[in-house]
Amino acid sequence: MFSGIVEEAATVVGIEAERGNIHLTMNCSFVGELKIDQSVSHNGVCLTVVRITDDTYTVTAIQETLDRSNLGLLKIGDRVNLERSMIMNGRLDGHIVQGHVDQTAVCENVKEADGSWYYTFKYDFNKEMARQGYMTVEKGSVCVNGVSLTVCNSQEDSFEVAIIPYTHDFTNFGQIAVGTVVNLEFDIVGKYISKMMQYK
Repeated sequence: MFSGIVEEAATVVGIEAERGNIHLTMNCSFVGELKIDQSVSHNGVCLTVVRITDDTYTVTAIQETLDRSNLGLLKIGDRVNLERSMIMNGRLDGHIVQGHVDQTAVCENVKEADGSWYYTFKYDFNKEMARQGYMTVEKGSVCVNGVSLTVCNSQEDSFEVAIIPYTHDFTNFGQIAVGTVVNLEFDIVGKYISKMMQYK
């Protein structure tokens, strides 16, 4: 489980295809603190560490993950938002994030607003999935590329988020432009409430 507070935007240094899977090798500052079998969020996708060297570690993304996320679009040199799993004895600074990406969205607009930025994302809307909580609500939480954010201007198939300078510079949001594909995880609390409402 994660909080959506990114620890580091690390660099992809290796990509290896193996049948329907890809192995991603990352270079980051906390490699020395990782261990095999540990969970790390990559652009919001929970993946398991399978190999560690002195300055890199490797995770494997299977076909199901590649079908639902933007990980299959990564190239050597790309920055990926990383977060290790939550320690359950401290403050929850973001919101509850599972690391289970629901679908992707496409950036439709980036607008600078006197020191901050507004990003608009559009996603494929499905009424049945929306009834199960796969949607946004005004001032609700959403996870974009592993970043916990507050929704504004929530529409049926799109929403905006406002990004402060720290998030813009410290995560890979600074590289997101019109046409960029991002990962979405809708709020798990909303999913549970939507499901319970179906049994009233």
